[in-house]
Amino acid sequence: MSIRHGLLALLERGPRYGSRLRTEFESRTGSTWPLNVGQVYTTLSRLERDGMIVQDGSDDAGHDLYTITDDGRAELRNWFETPVDRTSPPRDELAIKLAMAVGAPGVDIRDVIQSQRHHTLKAMQDYTRLKAQALADVPANRDEVAWLLVVEQLIFQAEAEARWLDHCESRLVRLAEAVATEPAADPGPAAARGPAQTPAGRTRSKR
Repeated sequence: MSIRHGLLALLERGPRYGSRLRTEFESRTGSTWPLNVGQVYTTLSRLERDGMIVQDGSDDAGHDLYTITDDGRAELRNWFETPVDRTSPPRDELAIKLAMAVGAPGVDIRDVIQSQRHHTLKAMQDYTRLKAQALADVPANRDEVAWLLVVEQLIFQAEAEARWLDHCESRLVRLAEAVATEPAADPGPAAARGPAQTPAGRTRSKR
């Protein structure tokens, strides 16, 4: 859905053709979520089918131009005004991996956490470097400002993930300590008496 509405937002600025929409989408998001031309034209086809856009002539190079309709503008306004739904979050591969690693035979979940933490911190350093490069010069246009917002969101996400991994490791340590200090199970009266004996005190042989 973000591709659909992203293209509508770009078309609200004026008629555009598919390849230009792809270029502007990637420029606005810093190529964080690259598109292929097939995705763009498939989405444009659906938007046209739904009455959100129409083909409106062509440019001097023969590219078919698309224009947003009133229904498309209404859809775009609704998208901007409606909060992103967080009640049904998308599946997160890392959360699923750690959930499945708990108790999995032959898997040391601490190794899984350490490996992921290393990767996450490296990604955060890379994003921070990109942010520093973007701030070396004051953002000159809206595309540069938009990219700065995207890269800062990626930094915050990586920071939150690193904190969550620390929390997971801490919880596992507490769990291991709790298990280690649990008292031994009571063997019960039958086990405490030992092997059954005859009245003379001899152990009854098994036949």
